[in-house]
Amino acid sequence: MNYFLTGGTGFIGRFLVEKLLARGGDVHLLVRKESLDKLDALRERWGPASDRVHAVVGDLGKPGLGLDGKTRKALAGKVDHFFHLAAVYDMASDEATQQQANVEGTRHALEAATALEAVCFHHVSSIAAAGLYKGTFREDMFDEATNLDHPYLSSKHESEGVVRQECQVPFRIYRPGMVVGHSRTGEMDKTDGPYYFFKMIQKVRRALPEWVPTIGVEGGRLNIVPVDYVVDALDHIAHQPGEDGLCFHLVDPEPYKVGEILNLFCEAGHAPRMAMRVDSRMFGFVPPFIRQSLKNLPPVKRLTSAVLEDLGIPESVLSFINYPTRFDDRESERVLRGSGIEVPRLADYATVLWDYWERNMDPDLFRDRSLRGAVAGKVCVITGATSGIGLSTAQRLADAGAILVIGARKPERLKEVAESLRGRGAEVHAYQCDFADMEACDGFVAQVLKDHGAVDVLINNAGRSIRRSLALSFDRFHDFERTMQLNYFGAVRLIMGFAPGMLKRKKGHVVNISSIGTLTNAPRFSAYVASKSALDAFSRCAAAEWSDRNVTFTTINMPLVKTPMIAPTKIYDSVPTLTPDEAADMVTEAIIQRPKRIATRLGVFAQVTHAVAPKLGEIVMNTGYRMFPDSPAASGKRGDQPRVTSEQIAFAALMRGIHW
Repeated sequence: MNYFLTGGTGFIGRFLVEKLLARGGDVHLLVRKESLDKLDALRERWGPASDRVHAVVGDLGKPGLGLDGKTRKALAGKVDHFFHLAAVYDMASDEATQQQANVEGTRHALEAATALEAVCFHHVSSIAAAGLYKGTFREDMFDEATNLDHPYLSSKHESEGVVRQECQVPFRIYRPGMVVGHSRTGEMDKTDGPYYFFKMIQKVRRALPEWVPTIGVEGGRLNIVPVDYVVDALDHIAHQPGEDGLCFHLVDPEPYKVGEILNLFCEAGHAPRMAMRVDSRMFGFVPPFIRQSLKNLPPVKRLTSAVLEDLGIPESVLSFINYPTRFDDRESERVLRGSGIEVPRLADYATVLWDYWERNMDPDLFRDRSLRGAVAGKVCVITGATSGIGLSTAQRLADAGAILVIGARKPERLKEVAESLRGRGAEVHAYQCDFADMEACDGFVAQVLKDHGAVDVLINNAGRSIRRSLALSFDRFHDFERTMQLNYFGAVRLIMGFAPGMLKRKKGHVVNISSIGTLTNAPRFSAYVASKSALDAFSRCAAAEWSDRNVTFTTINMPLVKTPMIAPTKIYDSVPTLTPDEAADMVTEAIIQRPKRIATRLGVFAQVTHAVAPKLGEIVMNTGYRMFPDSPAASGKRGDQPRVTSEQIAFAALMRGIHW
């Protein structure tokens, strides 16, 4: 038996070729000349049987598939089954591309099937041919399709119409649902359908613990089927006699709702599940023209586009959230009865799909996520670079090939660190500066710009921390002034100095080392937390102004780190803290990924608690405040450091990273 396939090297096609080869026939694949290498790679997949796979050079975009006379003569009257799978399966593709590939390509395939005198033409269409029909769409329905405004929907409908009206040989039509990866291996080759939401689920997982309930959406039912079911059904039905002229729905007879699907993949990806799902159809009472007007408002369009772009979701996908169509599959069920071919339930293979996507298809896997890729040859300014977090970060940037600009207050230590970094092969420029002195900050900015022209990355790390309860601070207002001077005014001075150059070049990144205390409202750190909170607020406002000019901010709500800054508080020697290297990991992530914020899950949870149950958060913080005393230095008393109790250690371990 001889087979001819268009789209045989595509996702569905490569699986179908395996099935056809297992039947012992010869398979002729339409291949563009420039895609012959792709076919050679697939031969390894098909094994020894690939000797029966024959490349037919042609082009879907040419009449008769561009087959030459020699090929037509050699295959004429010898093709038992002509499978037309080639098409554009992309919701985001433009109308012209959809029309050319799906409609004209189908017409060209029919011309070739007629010329080759094929016994049967098998057209793989899609449930998209039904448009957005409200109700149940049967296999014998076609003209009843409605709401075909989207280019993909209209092109699939029109291409099927071409087969029904122009095909001169017996034909069969197949309408698969949304095809996803293999139910046993997860294999997939493109992001489509539910895969569009995987990145969103991944981001939620990174932000919140798995057990936190979330609020999501509910919508219509999406018909999802794995590629192995589609191919098994297609192969079986195609070889059954007496089924010409019919259409077959290769669908899930019991499809899941949108919210159910998202929860299945949330569970598969260990992300929080949507405990409450708001049915988006409840807003259907709003007249369409009002909804459209609101969507077209510039702020709404820009916000929507920014969010969708960040998540990798085409805007057109949102129109399918309330998918209104159900599909009757009684013809497919009749022909498949007794074959053992059944649609597996999505709940049984969602984990397989997620695992394959995260290991092989996650877009982040194909980005240069190395620090070197982000900073090599770029001017990176680090304040407070002679110890702790700043030093560890400087070492990372030195090894990554950055042009390092480091600033610190003590010239001897600054020189020592600079030489050490140069010993790692880095280009280092050291400037002595007291960042609590505004004139010194201005001089630092001016000199850096004079020497380097511009700054690519600014890391505001220099800081001052004071651990003292308010009851001991009534006569120490200078504590608040000094802390604010360095942590807030100094950092803002540098941002305002380097920002004009960043805005002019339309590129620049500011990383602010903030504190988990701004999320937890840590007692005894009112001066420190207030200064960091001020910088956080300034950065949010600046980011809003400069968002469209590619000048970005990342705030790191840093947990407690074992640095010289906390050394005077001896109690911290006995409680869990981050190391400077672990803190540098967070700074590295900020530089590479450029997120709005980096925070621990505990920090985020504390912030949520203070927002939704502020009294509860206050009680927890007060418990810690009463459990941990002021240090002798803070209270102005001489004597030994207080002994650390097991209760304190246990509480600090439970609240790892929070300042007490």
